[in-house]
Amino acid sequence: MSDTTTHLCLPYLLAAQAQKHVTHNEALRLLDAMVQLSVLDRTRPAPPASPADGDRHLVAPGATGLWAGWDLNVAFRVDGAWMRLVPRTGWLAWIAAEQAFAVWNGSAWTTFADAFGWIAQGPSVTVARGPGGASTGLAVQADLLSPLSGPSHGSTMVIPDRAIVLGVSTRTVEAITGATSFDCGIPGEPGKFGGSLGTAPGSSNIGVIGPQAFYADTPIRLTANGADFTGGAVRIAVHTLTFESPGA
Repeated sequence: MSDTTTHLCLPYLLAAQAQKHVTHNEALRLLDAMVQLSVLDRTRPAPPASPADGDRHLVAPGATGLWAGWDLNVAFRVDGAWMRLVPRTGWLAWIAAEQAFAVWNGSAWTTFADAFGWIAQGPSVTVARGPGGASTGLAVQADLLSPLSGPSHGSTMVIPDRAIVLGVSTRTVEAITGATSFDCGIPGEPGKFGGSLGTAPGSSNIGVIGPQAFYADTPIRLTANGADFTGGAVRIAVHTLTFESPGA
């Protein structure tokens, strides 16, 4: 019989063993580190300067110092020293710095959503990935244009090169002054995503279009109607399909 358990490598108490409490306490220490695993972060390749007992970290690649050779393992601070825990496939860890779970798949800590094939909510998510790494995604970019001024007002946010745009939505969040209405579009097509849009707070528009590919970074522009903008604020969002080519 092995001296340790199969999965967690907890030490067994052996027949006629002296100092049994030492072995028992070692098993408890390991259980305390592994059960309900929660780590502080996964970006450190070396120990922090002032660790506290009980601190746990996922060691970053390129580990050095006392953590040398511990890449992607769990470093556990206990009784004033660092203990190494080698993860087994399927281990789940809460990463406090990211407010997210990660799963050990046997070679890397991957996101909970990726491990289970779920689509997580976020500004940019992958909805399909091929075996060579090519992927298709959905993305939403948002920007607040404030204060509006002049005959037109542009956004620093752009429709990304090689994206397919599904639409651009708008919401007036602060009453627009000067202009009697406004259009939302791009240079050369001022009303592409909506024309004669409302200036009152709460006015909104879902500017859907026939899906269109863009082959250069393209800014969004609001154009004033009736008179120049003299104030107000509009939040805009660009809704796109995104693509990633296969890896090497």
